[in-house]
Amino acid sequence: MSIAAPRPELRRRLGLPLLTLYGVGITIGAGIYVLIGAVAGHAGRAAPWSFVIAGLAMAFTVGSYAELATRYPVSAGEAAYVRAAFNSRLASTLIGLLTIVIGIISSATVSLGAAGYIGQFIDWPRGVIAAAVVIVLGAVAAWGILESVLLASLFTLIEAGGLVIIVAAAIYGGVPFLDTLIEMPPLAPQAWSGVFYASLLAFFAFIGFEDLANVVEEAKAPERTIPRAMILTLAISTTLYLAVAAIAVTAVAPAELAHSTAPLSLVFRAVAGLSPATITVIAIVATLNTILAQMTMAARVVYGMARQGDLPRFAGRVHAKTATPVLATAFIVAATIALALTVPFERLAESTSLATLAVFASVNLSLLRVRHRRMRAPGPHVRVPLWMPVAGLVSCLAMMAAVLLG
Repeated sequence: MSIAAPRPELRRRLGLPLLTLYGVGITIGAGIYVLIGAVAGHAGRAAPWSFVIAGLAMAFTVGSYAELATRYPVSAGEAAYVRAAFNSRLASTLIGLLTIVIGIISSATVSLGAAGYIGQFIDWPRGVIAAAVVIVLGAVAAWGILESVLLASLFTLIEAGGLVIIVAAAIYGGVPFLDTLIEMPPLAPQAWSGVFYASLLAFFAFIGFEDLANVVEEAKAPERTIPRAMILTLAISTTLYLAVAAIAVTAVAPAELAHSTAPLSLVFRAVAGLSPATITVIAIVATLNTILAQMTMAARVVYGMARQGDLPRFAGRVHAKTATPVLATAFIVAATIALALTVPFERLAESTSLATLAVFASVNLSLLRVRHRRMRAPGPHVRVPLWMPVAGLVSCLAMMAAVLLG
């Protein structure tokens, strides 16, 4: 009588340093390289305060993710949280599918951005470049989680290095950005309304840490490493954003930043004397990092939902040699290419924002429900103050309303 071989499983290969680099890479992504101009246009010299407000708002949801990811350390985390909280397979499946859609849409959006940057060096049609980028990065994602995260970590060091160069050059050149950093905005209501509106834009520069929840099955000691990686991701990103925002509005007029399609190239030139080609290369790296991380996350959610029975079982198969969900990754690659070639860039970006806020709201609501029902976790987990998911839910709903009404 033959005994069936055990199904291949995901392997725990990621420690705190790689998880932190992974989280920082997704979060920094392409956001700060294009958002600083829009934020400065609305907040002026008070742009750093917009990033402070956005970072504080994001911290609430980070707390909810940290607790739920350690209570339920599985791939397809958001779907698992909703199922545990509300005992609803339908709600769980909808949130899981929404998370997959976010990964696909954001990958498609950023692949078009990457194609625009790469097109400055290669004279190919934008769609062809976007498709080629997605296929190559999809192959990396299918190769192995360690290989994917190592490449993402290298990308992270490069894109974060670009921001560090700005900070170092500003310090060396005597740019008085610390004065700008601590400068309070005027008390006039109009000034603060600009700061708060800009904080809505800045909020999206912090999106990405949540992808850590969906590689929890590949993390070593996830009850310790995942919360720490989330906190470090938020702290590092916020520190870099504050410094770069202060330097940007000190070295370049906010109005000039707002009207530039590549605002950080102006800042590079002003404080470091570097050519626009330098920022273009770094921006390409930033976009590639975001695409790789988002496709990896989306494939893990497909895998997790398939293992839970919410998607066809074959989608959850793990390749014996690579220990990655190859079929799920192939699906994500195909869907990303299809969207990138058929849907306009602006509509993709708007859809990503709203869908992400809806998922964040569901996560905060799930933690409130879990705590209200006094549900116990099977293993060790972190516990955050109850006001954190309350504040997280309120902030997400407020931002959704602002986006819809705006």
